[in-house]
Amino acid sequence: MRKSYPVMKGNQPSRHTLGTSDEGASFAFALPLALLLLLFAFLPLAGTLLTSLFRDTTFLEKKFIFLANYSSLFRDRSFFQSLTFTLAFIATSVPLEIALGFLFSLVVHENVPALGFFRVALILPWAVPAAVSGRVWELIYSYSHGIANTFLLKLGIISHPVNWLGTETGAFFSLVFADVWKTTPFVAIILLAGLQSIPSDIHRQASVDGAGPLRRLFTITLPMLKPSLVVALLFRTIDALRVFDVVYVLTKGGPGGTTTSLSLYAYRYYVSGDFGYGSAVSVVLFFCALALSILYLRASRFREVLA
Repeated sequence: MRKSYPVMKGNQPSRHTLGTSDEGASFAFALPLALLLLLFAFLPLAGTLLTSLFRDTTFLEKKFIFLANYSSLFRDRSFFQSLTFTLAFIATSVPLEIALGFLFSLVVHENVPALGFFRVALILPWAVPAAVSGRVWELIYSYSHGIANTFLLKLGIISHPVNWLGTETGAFFSLVFADVWKTTPFVAIILLAGLQSIPSDIHRQASVDGAGPLRRLFTITLPMLKPSLVVALLFRTIDALRVFDVVYVLTKGGPGGTTTSLSLYAYRYYVSGDFGYGSAVSVVLFFCALALSILYLRASRFREVLA
């Protein structure tokens, strides 16, 4: 007879009606956060949205054109090329980061030998600045003296150097590998925190009852880790959607614009002085992030998980 093991949903505080003083205290605590959000999030967003409705360039008179920038944007093949690359980048890099982050978090969570070394090694890539990380990977992928070509030539896997960043496929996967190396530790830290919040008594009880490691993984660990998985997936998807640093350092959008991300696409218009069009791209990027966030939270039933 198969036994089922309860999945704890955290402490459920008793519900009570807030009095006037409690409501005032809650408002006082929330007010600083609301002001910060207004100052650093909503005001810049409103300003960007307003700018996108103007022809705002450094060489022409500023003029209100309503949705003309968006009309031009959705007829722009380069914009759709950037959108396609960005979505493909998300679909490739984020699942790899979640899978590897989960695996590393399981290893670090156990009492393995040299645990301190593993924890330091895990956090090190995340601590390296993105621009520095991109430069390191640029040296690794170098056609003439890169470590990647040197190592593969020594092993006899390839007979001549590979131009990793010179082809569409090579550049795409080079960016994916660099991003996975840089951001997998972030996922692992979030999931490690989730693993450490799972009471060990549940696993002991399941082990005594004869549940093997795989059954405990799928019936206890993963269900109780769902909130952490949703948070990691949401953060990494939004971060991958606005990827800029590694693309700018490694490929600058090449070859032929095939690795131009939406952030890099908007940046080019800002640099060229076309602030209205660049703002329109930024607004579209924001609504893409908002749509993906709502989709994740609804699909995962996040409120029910935390209830």
